[in-house]
Amino acid sequence: MEDNVDVGTDELRALAEAYGIATHYEDFDGTRREVPGGTLRRVLAAMDVLADTGPQVTAALQAAQNAPWRRTLPACTSLRAGHSQHVAVHVPDGSPVQVTVELEDGGRRLLEQADIWVAPREIDGTMMGRATFVLPADLPLGWHELVADVNHRPEAARGVLIVAPETLPQPQLREEWGRRSFGLMAQLYSVRSRRSWGIGDFADLSELASLCGEVGADFLLVNPLHAAEPTAPMTPSPYLPTSRRFVNPIYVRPEDIREAAYLPNNQRTLLDWGLESVQEINHEAAPIDRDVIWAEKKSALETIFAAGRSRARQRAFQTYRAEQGRALEDFALWCAAWEDGESSPEVLQQAEVEPGGLAALRRDLAQRIDFYCWLQWIADEQLAAAVGAAGTAGMSIGIMQDLAVGVHPEGADAWAMRDVLASGMSVGAPPDMYNQQGQDWSQPPWRPDALADAAYRPLREVVRAAVRHAGALRIDHVMGLFRLWWVPEGAAANEGTYVHYDHETMVSVVALEAHRAGAVVIGEDLGTVEPWVRDYLAERGVFGTSVLWFEKDDGHPLAPEQYRSRLLASVTTHDLPPTAGYLADEHVELRRRLGLLTEPVARVRLAAQIERDRMITALRQRYLLPPEATERQLVEALYRYLVHTPAQLLGVALTDAVGERRAQNQPGTDTEYPNWKIPLADGGEMPVLVEDLPGHARFASLVTALRSELQERGM
Repeated sequence: MEDNVDVGTDELRALAEAYGIATHYEDFDGTRREVPGGTLRRVLAAMDVLADTGPQVTAALQAAQNAPWRRTLPACTSLRAGHSQHVAVHVPDGSPVQVTVELEDGGRRLLEQADIWVAPREIDGTMMGRATFVLPADLPLGWHELVADVNHRPEAARGVLIVAPETLPQPQLREEWGRRSFGLMAQLYSVRSRRSWGIGDFADLSELASLCGEVGADFLLVNPLHAAEPTAPMTPSPYLPTSRRFVNPIYVRPEDIREAAYLPNNQRTLLDWGLESVQEINHEAAPIDRDVIWAEKKSALETIFAAGRSRARQRAFQTYRAEQGRALEDFALWCAAWEDGESSPEVLQQAEVEPGGLAALRRDLAQRIDFYCWLQWIADEQLAAAVGAAGTAGMSIGIMQDLAVGVHPEGADAWAMRDVLASGMSVGAPPDMYNQQGQDWSQPPWRPDALADAAYRPLREVVRAAVRHAGALRIDHVMGLFRLWWVPEGAAANEGTYVHYDHETMVSVVALEAHRAGAVVIGEDLGTVEPWVRDYLAERGVFGTSVLWFEKDDGHPLAPEQYRSRLLASVTTHDLPPTAGYLADEHVELRRRLGLLTEPVARVRLAAQIERDRMITALRQRYLLPPEATERQLVEALYRYLVHTPAQLLGVALTDAVGERRAQNQPGTDTEYPNWKIPLADGGEMPVLVEDLPGHARFASLVTALRSELQERGM
């Protein structure tokens, strides 16, 4: 991107920093990078700030400095329980003001004013003063409201007050293993059973959770279950959903819906035929075709929906619909509009500009809106059943949900939350050692200014939905609560910059909602993360993440003793080949085939060989590897190495447990590789079904090795 050299630098950079936009950053090897002025202006424009000329920059900077003085109360204030802090209230200079807290439970607390004087400031021709009030340390947890009564005006000023827990509680871990636990990590779509419709579903999740309990696992981490498009083509990536507030109904098992049992014979036959048409896919190792599967499953679901419900069941559906409120109705409208017009954004935009157009569209699509609301109710029921199965199996944490970074730019959330998302921008990542061209994830980022103005309600809705049926929540790219890499539309992934967020409030929203749901929180803090961030998250009770291959000390494997304890540690991740494939340099060969390397392939292969040899040396130094070790023994030794760390949560990739070698995802690609379509199979690409796992020799061997090492180290 070329820089506009006509605009002064210092004032432009001051303006950018006022909006949390980084004017420089350090890349993955520590080199300082200055952000061009052109990039800064485009990011500012995405926040509705004009900065093309010198006068515009000067005016915008003045407006940013005066913005807090134009509000009586901040739109949102966050407070940690047990702490006291000040809140600034701006009123015409000399005007009396009284501030109260209206609590969630209906109570009220009058706040005391602090004896702090701040010089008044002239704002738009009026002298404005600042009064400072004290938020007491004994306020209860919750979403409360600050109310400022200024000079007995008829309407008081209001702002949201979030009181969040200081720290999240420690999960229940195994005393016999030294207060530690392990769990499985799986891509649900890939884990199929003989009765699946060609793709893993909530019934398979229940079975897998039961198996976890049998083998002593306390959690089961699955890929994001967020909603995708309601028609073909369905985006395969679970990390590019249409909505993070609702679930993809492709995971519903039609036969498990109560009404399916009462279908007339002819309709039940249609259901059986639909299953038969896709059931053979369960026994194939080829990439999963969601579009074919969803066409059959959707037809079956429409048949069940049309059959109706008993009065009690209909009442339960209506109760769910009322609880979910406008968010569900808008999501269902988007689905119906997408299905009806094949381009939901255009259909909805046209309806919005016409008087009464949106209401008319809701009436026209009422039946389909009902159907899509019903789908969410059914998905919610079946997901709740899977969580119940985890509890029954004795898992202390249970299902660990995964929260994606963002949403599809044309998705339901992008439409419903458009006021708090930045148009013309995409979330991504700067270049690093594994993705040397940077990444563009094609997702619109939160606008920090608009999110604050909305009192963080959109974030609350997303997190609340994620922990609704979860014993734990993994937040993908948790740095997104602190900063995100914004890439202007049309620019290369390495031509963006970081935009910072109010992390104290963002983390407090997560902490409050997780606390209320009783969920553990894990932050995926891989990659370029400032050390203080990890310390801050640990202080708030948020677990970190470590992947064995990424943990280095001067190029050598990090000694186990140097790992953090409040951590979910694993050998691999979904963005790398399974461990058997990684040991065979599949991560190098795949990138070579796809043209993703920026260095000579011989150099990259040599680096991979050195990395592997150093890891094997580290394993031998700890007597974890027998002479002439097989691939299976090497994989097991890597997991036993993790047990030597103090990490409290250990994640076992299901792909490693069955010997799979194919990667689920190759960052930096789209259609070049079948990302998020690889079904669970062994090293010979023979499908492994849920029913196969209890008797799978390699699965049993890895779990036994891990449990034995945990038992020995826990004594």
